[in-house]
Amino acid sequence: MDPHPVSARDLLRWGESLAGIARTGLGFTQSLYERERFEEVLKVAADIRVAAGHEAEAEAIFDDWLAAVGEGVAGYVTPKVAVGAVVGNDRGEVLLVQRADSGVWLYPTGWADVGYSPSEVAVKEVEEETGILAEPVRILAVLDGLRLGFTRTPLYSIVFHCRAVGGSLRAHPLECADVGWFAEDALPEPLAGIERWGVAAFKALRGEPVDVVFDPPRGPVWRDEAGQ
Repeated sequence: MDPHPVSARDLLRWGESLAGIARTGLGFTQSLYERERFEEVLKVAADIRVAAGHEAEAEAIFDDWLAAVGEGVAGYVTPKVAVGAVVGNDRGEVLLVQRADSGVWLYPTGWADVGYSPSEVAVKEVEEETGILAEPVRILAVLDGLRLGFTRTPLYSIVFHCRAVGGSLRAHPLECADVGWFAEDALPEPLAGIERWGVAAFKALRGEPVDVVFDPPRGPVWRDEAGQ
């Protein structure tokens, strides 16, 4: 018996990786034979995603993936980009939102919109989700959402440290179930990825020097956090 059972998070990551390889192959190949092979890989990836707990049926997942295949560079599947903001106030508290879709708490975050710089996205998301006006200070972290387990979509999150400069708390009526300021010793649960970004975040809020946080390479990459 395997002493290290596979987690749903690993299954999801493996399935999304296989799907990315297959969809990219379909976007570039002109060979009918290769298309058939890549489609078979895509079906396996859909089965893995279902095994990881996805509610949709494998056939529906496969059809959605196949319909989204592009051609050439447009078909190269890469992680999406999200931008988050760790915002602090004069009391050293952090601004957090409770996601309406999952109930999980996290700093304000959203997809990177075309036409905006990353820092502009951070400011926009904070105001839209919380009503608070924020000023970016520095990049705090670059994180892999799948690895942290706070998303089922492959994405990289660029996280800014920001300071609050105005506004008043107001949760977005569709995206957020709740919003609030929280001290380091009174954080809400569940709080996504706090073990990765929490220490650096509160150091930054206190004005202490802190290096940019990023996910270190795993060895080998396809194993879990303990390298098992």
